[in-house]
Amino acid sequence: MNYFVTGTDTGVGKTLISVALLHALSAGGQRVAGFKPVAAGCDAQGQNEDVLALQAASAPQLLAAQINPYRFVPAVAPHLAAQQAGVEIDLAHVVQRYHALAAEVDTVIVEGVGGFVVPLSRTRTTADLAQQLGLPVILVVGMRLGCLNHALLTRQAIADRGLECAGWVANAVVPAMPFLEDNIAALRERLDAPLLGVVPWQSVPDGRRVAGLLDPGKLERKNA
Repeated sequence: MNYFVTGTDTGVGKTLISVALLHALSAGGQRVAGFKPVAAGCDAQGQNEDVLALQAASAPQLLAAQINPYRFVPAVAPHLAAQQAGVEIDLAHVVQRYHALAAEVDTVIVEGVGGFVVPLSRTRTTADLAQQLGLPVILVVGMRLGCLNHALLTRQAIADRGLECAGWVANAVVPAMPFLEDNIAALRERLDAPLLGVVPWQSVPDGRRVAGLLDPGKLERKNA
């Protein structure tokens, strides 16, 4: 089974959780690949740190071009970065590249960009891409003030696209969020999907360590 990882906002740990899932599934004997359809923000060598992290966690090792069809230099909204580059993000091309990658491995973890409804072009959003891929969605909730509203709105947006929410992860993105456990409990009551894990705040995020905090078996049980 392949999955689409989205988040309640940008900077909530989608890459961290995607990498952790890849490590966890790989440790279970699966051939896994990360897939980042669109990446915005590159270093002086033209490399994107999210793509590099997904590439390093994939097994077998893959070329960056195999897992990332569109990469742009400025760290701005994808549709703006594409406009600056004189490119239009073609969802059909992304879907084609995804299927080519999926044919080579057991599981593909597709990491979205920004939140669930970030524009990719004048008329298309990340939600459109998720709908075309038709994959179960894993929601990463950045645990900080405002997360309840963001999580519930995103969950509704996923449902509105006719997509399954396969699970969610509570990722602490601030050092000491007041009432953290209470907020997690509120989401457990309201999100109709299994909680795959709670990730405490980390000054240096480590995907391998986080892999041990997640329970991908809940995904398998949900889809059994």
